[in-house]
Amino acid sequence: MTQGVNVAGVYVRDQDEALAFYVEKLGFVVHTDVRNGPYRWLTVQHPDQPSFQLGLYVPGPPVHDAATAQTLREMVAKGAMPPLVLSVTNCRAEYDRLSARGVEFTQEPVDRYGKVDAGFRDPSGNGWKMIEGA
Repeated sequence: MTQGVNVAGVYVRDQDEALAFYVEKLGFVVHTDVRNGPYRWLTVQHPDQPSFQLGLYVPGPPVHDAATAQTLREMVAKGAMPPLVLSVTNCRAEYDRLSARGVEFTQEPVDRYGKVDAGFRDPSGNGWKMIEGA
């Protein structure tokens, strides 16, 4: 029996805004987009990693009450959630490509511990580290 992580999620303030960012700017593709009443299950995946999905979820019912959802939205907006890591072959080239697509970086590429890394955030505030050869 094989087991592993299939979906990991991030909280976003607006699923359509997040979807546009991850698909149009980062180059992810939509895996699942289904609704059950007001709830929307939305996942994307990197085209080179089809066995893993990134869920784009809005805090709220049926998982969170209103106060918890508001706290989560505020924490994400401040960049308080753990960063995600995007592995790239050439960090500087990917920085140039994503910058041209409108991705706003919080850290330009730097040499660190024998690798090159850069940082950016999605429109909701989720932090990303882009690491060469991670």
